[in-house]
This record gives sequence, structure tokens and C-alpha cells, in this order.
Amino acid sequence: MSASIEYGRTHDTMQLRVPAVLRQGQQQEEPEPQAPPERKGGRDRYLDLLRALALGRVVLYHNFSWFWLPLVFPSMGVMFALAGSLMARSLSRPALGVIRGRLRRLLPPMWLFGALMIALQILDGWGPDSQGHPGAWWAKLGFWLLPLSTPPYADELAGFHGHVETTWAAQVIVPLWYLRAYLWYVLLSPLMLRALRRFPVMTLSAPLALVIVMNAFFADQEFIYSRVWETANDFATFGACWILGMAHQEGLLKKIPQYVLPSIAPLIMVAGLWYLQTRPSDPAESTDIESWPIAQALWSLGFVAILLHVSPSWERWPRRLERWNGLVSLLNARAVSVYLWHEVALVLAVPLIDPLWSIHFISTNFRWLLAGPSFTLLVAIPLIGLLVLTFGWIEDVAAKRSPRLFPYPRRQRGRRRAAD
Repeated sequence: MSASIEYGRTHDTMQLRVPAVLRQGQQQEEPEPQAPPERKGGRDRYLDLLRALALGRVVLYHNFSWFWLPLVFPSMGVMFALAGSLMARSLSRPALGVIRGRLRRLLPPMWLFGALMIALQILDGWGPDSQGHPGAWWAKLGFWLLPLSTPPYADELAGFHGHVETTWAAQVIVPLWYLRAYLWYVLLSPLMLRALRRFPVMTLSAPLALVIVMNAFFADQEFIYSRVWETANDFATFGACWILGMAHQEGLLKKIPQYVLPSIAPLIMVAGLWYLQTRPSDPAESTDIESWPIAQALWSLGFVAILLHVSPSWERWPRRLERWNGLVSLLNARAVSVYLWHEVALVLAVPLIDPLWSIHFISTNFRWLLAGPSFTLLVAIPLIGLLVLTFGWIEDVAAKRSPRLFPYPRRQRGRRRAAD
């Protein structure tokens, strides 16, 4: 109230200083007051929901290895598209500061994870002489500080005297490819955004063209097992999804007719599915789309295009989804920690289950439960929660927030009723 009164007094004072004749004309031509601009910058609950679903799907896939899960929901394409959208939004500020902020949020959680994983591998027998190249071993450790390439790890270890699988290090290191690709996207985003604004179609098509050329014409070459190839292939596979997320944030998708994306996206997905079905595979096993970059790139791009076309942009939850606000908010607040530590939980779940086999009653009557992956997941879920509770605070420190052990949002009673 005081602000409006002050503005009125200032406006009246200015009018008193204008001659009466001019003031009369000004009153006739004075434009109508405009509505205040819409408030922007709040969280989009639709995007939060997609990120939470993507994290959940990743955990399920790494536990069950169901080939159809990446088809039902291509999590990696969705996560890169959401990250690209947020990156484009942040690049309204100076690019160098945005990149520095993104690295500050990404690297400390990885450094904490890496410090523990390197220490555990060394305790289990890994070291400079394990691969016969001590100098290279020390040099590659630098990728744990800045993951421009895959950080080093041991393919097989003693497994702490057989208590865990000998390939435990290779399993827990799996999520780091995402951080490596994410880092390259962040570093190149200012250039990609500039290219997108000038040549949108060409920029969006470039990663698809690159992944097709790399995997259709050079798939039999020896250098495909190199670090450079691995990094470039992952970058090309999901580059179109990242750029599509940037285009969504820039409003470019709204400039094309509404029927275009729903018409083209299914055709792109069909092309990816056709390519997948034509690949050689073991008749006894189902073909996994994540083994074929061209199919994964096409399917993910079409799927993401449909999700972004729907994009309802919820400023607050629809009433039927309000019950999931706490879980979704928690997963978004600890997204990096969940992604980094869920494989560790899955590895630890196995030795925790093994002693149950020595109990005759359980092994006789619940063999089906102990031998199935569902029970592994059931044990792993509280372990994920414990690991995130123990190490997730580093995300708050990286974001320059006050550290919280359990960032579950407090329920505000009566807020919905008051808003309605």
C-alpha cells in the first residue's frame, strides 16, 4: 500500500509542473496501465517430475537389466534434455560464470565419491603396478578431478576376500560416463546455443549426423575402443536431446506449427526402432537399445520431442500429483548423489543377502525371493537412502546452500486451500 501511495504522489507532482493545456492533452493520450510482467524463474514441476522418473528408471534398469525399460522411458535422453534446457536458461548471464557455477555443482560430489572409491580400490589391491604402467596410472587419476575422459578403475579385484564381487569397481563406476558427457555439454553450450539461434535445423541435426557416420562407417575400426572415441560417441548420441532442450527453453519449438512435432517425432522413433531390429543379435537374448547408439539417439530424440511438446509447465502440482511432491522434491535436491551412489547400494545389497542362504528355513521356503533381483532392489533402496543421507550434503555445499541431511520439503497446510 505504501509503495502505491508513494508512486501516486510522485506522479501527481510531475503533473503539477506541466502547463494546463499540455496536461489536458496528456490525459487524453495517456496509455492504459499495463499488467505487471509474469513472474519467471520458479521451478517447473513438470520438469522435476521427469527428472525424478528418469532417476527411478536408471535404478530399475541397473538392477533388473530389462531391455524394454529404455524403450518405455529413455532416461538418459530425458536427463540431457532437461539439463540442456536449464543450461540455456542460465546462459542469459555471462557464459564463463555459468560454466564455473555448473562445474562447482558437479565436481565436489564426484570428488567425494572418487576419493572413497579410489581408497577402497587401493585397499582391495589396486595400484600403480596393477596395469604395468605406473606413470599412466598416476596421470589418468587426473580424470577423477576433471572427468574429460572416463576416470580409471580396476576391472577385477580380490573383492575384499570374496565378500563382494570381483568386478565391483567396474560396476560402481558405470554412472560416471554421464558426468563426463555432461561436462563436455556444459563446456560447449555457449557455442551450441549461438549456433542454435543462427542455424536451428542444422545445429539440431549435426549430432545425429555425427553418430550415424561414426557408427555406420567406422564401427569396425580398432580406434573405437579409445577414450576419444568413447567420449565423442556419447556426446553425439545425446547431443540432439541436449540441443532440443535448449531449443525448448529458447521458445523455438513454439514457433513451428503445433502439428509438426507430434507428426515427425513418432517417425524418428520408428526409424530408431527399425534400425534396432535390423541389428545382428543373439536369438536367445533380446536386443538392448543401449547397445546401439544410432537407435538410441533416434528413439531418445523422438521421445524427448514429444515430452517437450506436451510440456504443461506446472508452477504448482496438479491436485492428483500433490502427494508425490515430497519424494520428487527430494530426488531433485539429491539427483547427483542418487545417480552416483545407487550402483554402490546395488553392489552392497548382494553380500547383505548372502547370509540368509545359510538359514535353512529361509533358503528352503524363500529361495525364489533370495535368488530374484526384486529382493536385491528391496535391500538396495534403504541403502541408497543411507548413502544419500551420508554424502548428499555435499550437493548443498557445492550449491552454496546450508548443508541439510534430509531435504524433504515441509508440508504447508492450508496453502492449497488459500490459493484456491
